Amino acid sequence: MSGPARPAAGDRGSDRLRVTVRVRPASGRNAVGGSHGGALVVRVAAPAVDGRATEAALDALARAVGLRRRQVHLVSGATSRTKVVELETDGYDELARKLEDLKGPA
Repeated sequence: MSGPARPAAGDRGSDRLRVTVRVRPASGRNAVGGSHGGALVVRVAAPAVDGRATEAALDALARAVGLRRRQVHLVSGATSRTKVVELETDGYDELARKLEDLKGPA
């Protein structure tokens, strides 16, 4: 399975990587891992009410890949379980490997 294409450097000298995530709200605990239709699964304890599950998912994803929350941005899917998220990083290759490891075997 090949990884995502490497984007051009962002405006602050960092690379930006987009990843599709599938959020599973009200899961009892926060966890990142697994795959659903090619998307990275993010389980969150927060309910899907008033954007709480989305915020919890972005926070959980940031923690799972070792980024600060401000480096994780929602691109699309605010009201959908399937979302596109952009991650800012100076270590693109390392982050891409972490994401592939979290998805699990192909």
